[in-house]
Amino acid sequence: MIITSHTVGAFQENCYLVVDDESGRAVLIDPGAEGERLVDVVRRSDAELDAIWVTHAHLDHVGGVAAVRRVWEVPIYLHPADAALYQNASRQAAAYGLPFEDPPPADRELADGDTVHVGSLAFRVMHAPGHAPGLVVFYGQGVALVGDLIFAGSVGRTDLPMSNPAQMQESLERATATLPPETMIYPGHGRTTTMAAELRSNPFLSGAARALRR
Repeated sequence: MIITSHTVGAFQENCYLVVDDESGRAVLIDPGAEGERLVDVVRRSDAELDAIWVTHAHLDHVGGVAAVRRVWEVPIYLHPADAALYQNASRQAAAYGLPFEDPPPADRELADGDTVHVGSLAFRVMHAPGHAPGLVVFYGQGVALVGDLIFAGSVGRTDLPMSNPAQMQESLERATATLPPETMIYPGHGRTTTMAAELRSNPFLSGAARALRR
């Protein structure tokens, strides 16, 4: 498996290209901006793009979807709880004064417990609401692509429209219980980390771990 990170847009969002190097199949996760640049990233990888996976539908995670979809007519995977955010992402962008191209409708609905594939690689889907109602984590192969659930040293905001602090706490507790310490964490913003490092130093996750032990 090859995972490459590409930081894009005004919000410095991390888009990930995940390639099964045995089959040459790939998925693009959260193409948030600079769609033409991401098209070039996929082309230079020499992999065959199979799908676009969206962890959640905030504007900085979906702003490049339209440009990618124009080149490859691949399915877009999204949790239905984020459908309203996805359909109104242009309004989010307008509030920040940012140019934005509406993404095409999602093709496939993600659900908690689903298994999604790229080539021979399998990833489980964990619904983890709080930052956004439909946020999902893709985990497997010793890695977790977590969107804006967990960052190195922090977690996603819960003061945004449709965010929910109580749900965020529940999602953090579930992630702490589900993801082994050695799991590599690929967040929506900032650097890659591990669950072990976050359990040691991230005050939001260490609190979640304490809650589980009660």
